[in-house]
Amino acid sequence: MEVIKLSYEKGTIVVKSNFKLPHTVWDNRVGCFRCLPMFYTDLIDYLKLSNLDYEDNVQDLMPMQNLTCNLTLHDYQKDALNKWLQTRNGVLVLPTGAGKTIIGLKAISVLNVPALVVVPTLELVQQWKKELENKFGIEVGTYSGEGHLLKPITVSTYDTAYLRAEELGNRFLLLIFDEVHHLPSPGYANIAELFIAPYRLGLTATYEREDGLHKELERLIGGKVYEIGIDKLSGKHLAEYETRKIVTDLTAEERAEYEKYHAIFTDFLKKKKIILKSPTDFRLLVMRSGRDAKAREALLARNRARGIALNSESKLNALSEILNNHFGKRMIIFTEHNSLVYAISKEFLIPAITHTTHKEERAEILNNFREGKYKVVVTSKVLEEGIDVPEASVGVILSGTGSKREYKQRLGRILRKKEGKLAILYEIVSKRTTEMGIARRRKGTEAKTSE
Repeated sequence: MEVIKLSYEKGTIVVKSNFKLPHTVWDNRVGCFRCLPMFYTDLIDYLKLSNLDYEDNVQDLMPMQNLTCNLTLHDYQKDALNKWLQTRNGVLVLPTGAGKTIIGLKAISVLNVPALVVVPTLELVQQWKKELENKFGIEVGTYSGEGHLLKPITVSTYDTAYLRAEELGNRFLLLIFDEVHHLPSPGYANIAELFIAPYRLGLTATYEREDGLHKELERLIGGKVYEIGIDKLSGKHLAEYETRKIVTDLTAEERAEYEKYHAIFTDFLKKKKIILKSPTDFRLLVMRSGRDAKAREALLARNRARGIALNSESKLNALSEILNNHFGKRMIIFTEHNSLVYAISKEFLIPAITHTTHKEERAEILNNFREGKYKVVVTSKVLEEGIDVPEASVGVILSGTGSKREYKQRLGRILRKKEGKLAILYEIVSKRTTEMGIARRRKGTEAKTSE
């Protein structure tokens, strides 16, 4: 029987065989079978079990030096790592500040194979690079919009890993996805599909996605293998915390505007007998608005009503009280809209960070915040993940999507342990608006809420 030959070519495994093997499809263009790289290990296992002769030219690994790591893990971190090591695939779910990076470092040292760490932001690229170089004493490569340097241990952004997957897919045996909830997004899923790496570790504080795509993680890297919540770690490994809800009312003018636009939206839903039970239902409504002028009018009215509730004048008054009550404490203020970020920044002379803030300015603001030169920063979504701010002890949510994932991320920003620290997360919501309903639906996330 002719020897089966395997090779890697631009994001696929070329399989030269006289018959079809599992996971392969015939490619008429080149007259051979092809296989997605994510099935590489399954294919090799099948060939071995079937006692078939094969020639494997798929891997192109960089030589690894023997890594030593004297990291000491907490009991829960050991449990998480041991669960993952049983299959060397899957996702670990731990709160922000619980040391997910440390577990990732330990996994790299235990396996001691070429590894690619994939992260969502440039800030996280630098954080992982620094940690890896400090703990292992080696030069770590980086792949991002800032440049490409390939090393046996390399850190990449999701964007660059996606764009360079065909080039890097056969260079690593371990993939670590930080903030792994990003992976099932359209496009990013290709990263997992186009790499041969048999060992895959996902790290996140927020496994579930509102769109349900987290179910794809089982296929891409293995499902959830370990989870521990904030309340089991607060006080010992994370800071003690409280969450406080402040309910404010709209001004008379805001109330009139809110009710007008909210009625346009709800009247449309009633007339068309539309019930919005899930994010999918809402996406269908958005799609409908592209061809239905009344649906578009209703959505615009809904957005105007929501904007009034999220950005009400009374919220700024409540924020002013919080700033006075916690004067001198390190605080992060979260909003959804950039317009409110800039309004708060102007009103209270607080440094602002949005997605439009230049990289150098963002780095300067965060550095001054860490060093205590700035006590408060205000942001729209940008600081919910991918930064390390252990000094922050107060968080304020003025507006947001209300999703459990977003709420947990914002709470996690203030939970890093510090002696004698009590973290407080405020949520300011407008009375008799859809914000109240959202907060109630998310109640299960708020284990220690006072109003």
